[in-house]
Amino acid sequence: MLACQPQEASFEKVGEIIRLSDKINALVAGDAQIEKLGEGFIWSEGPVWVSAGRYLLFTDVPGNTLYKWTAQEGVTVFLKPSGYAGDDASFLREGGANGLALDKEGHLILCDSGNRTIASVDLSTKTKTVIVDNYQGKRLNSPNDLIIHSRGDIYFTDPPYGLKDLNDSPHKELDFNGVYRFSRDDGITLLTNEFTFPNGVALSPDEKTLYVTQSGPEKPILMAYDLMDDGWIAHGRILFDFSELAKQGKPGLPDGMAIDVHGNLFVTGPGGVHVITSDGVHLGTLATGQAIANCAFGDDGSVLYLTSHKMLCRVQLKTKGMYF
Repeated sequence: MLACQPQEASFEKVGEIIRLSDKINALVAGDAQIEKLGEGFIWSEGPVWVSAGRYLLFTDVPGNTLYKWTAQEGVTVFLKPSGYAGDDASFLREGGANGLALDKEGHLILCDSGNRTIASVDLSTKTKTVIVDNYQGKRLNSPNDLIIHSRGDIYFTDPPYGLKDLNDSPHKELDFNGVYRFSRDDGITLLTNEFTFPNGVALSPDEKTLYVTQSGPEKPILMAYDLMDDGWIAHGRILFDFSELAKQGKPGLPDGMAIDVHGNLFVTGPGGVHVITSDGVHLGTLATGQAIANCAFGDDGSVLYLTSHKMLCRVQLKTKGMYF
């Protein structure tokens, strides 16, 4: 059963904050604690803060539900189904929406894993419009995460996680798992097909670096690419390798991420949300005790919301996220 509390309640504290460097103290106060805001989800994902309404939206991908959290009401259903609405979902592993973002017009742009599209949702009418659903005439696998550039371009990942049997699904039309850019002028462009399981995606504050995580357990890494003026990527390099943490059996794999105004990355991975500098130094970890799928800054920009498997959590920071 879904459990949630309004902000006035006293929230249960969970997990711990692991400090590997004193430098993390400039980002996370010494007395900071992780609070559990709600629980009862199958696999919570894709958080995004809607400043205009002062609420958080997040998804439960296998639960095919888009949730809303407010300080006054706690967790409520915002859109169900969030993704696939057909009668036969037997070919799907995860039928709901996944990653979320807001465009300049205030529309919710979502990775519709079940319908295998990138779509736009009007927050007032909840009307969904497909933006892109194929590459060179072949259906996308199951879009997972996205980030929107200031010029409006959408960068997104397309692993097969939404499909039953993943890469072996007979419904998979593409023979690779890509990272793409979509623009209104140029349409969809494949940036790289070198990932086994591309997952989270983010931009640096100056929009000169594109970050992509790979969640394949055989090579769990965070990649950084130079983002060129024409929208292409170049000079890919491993910024952080999570292999040792994965070998220790810590819950989770590299997934979603958020970036603060100073360029520090808050990257989900084995053991929690890892605080990593732009030059790859691991400062510490926000650990809830569960695998964390994604995170996003909210409120005035100094609160980090964590979609942690069956829980929604938050932690107050001393730094602020981008766009606030």
